[in-house]
Amino acid sequence: MKNFSYPLATDWSTDEIITVTAFYRQIEDAYELQQGVKVTELMAAYRQFKTIVTSKSQEKQLGKQFEALTGYSLYQTLKTARDTSKKFN
Repeated sequence: MKNFSYPLATDWSTDEIITVTAFYRQIEDAYELQQGVKVTELMAAYRQFKTIVTSKSQEKQLGKQFEALTGYSLYQTLKTARDTSKKFN
């Protein structure tokens, strides 16, 4: 596991930072862990993330910053998770 500085907003509370960081960890784990992550857990973390990052533009901005720092794409990870869950529903 690598250590990254996650993109965070200065006006977020401690609880909000913990929630957003948990989502970032899910994305990171999806790339780094051989077994990946459970789609249900990733999507639950994303729903929590969206309670804090409500605007699509802010989500895209954070996603670009996260990808620049880590090389991991929020968009591609979520797209894969959605496609995977559709196959099994």
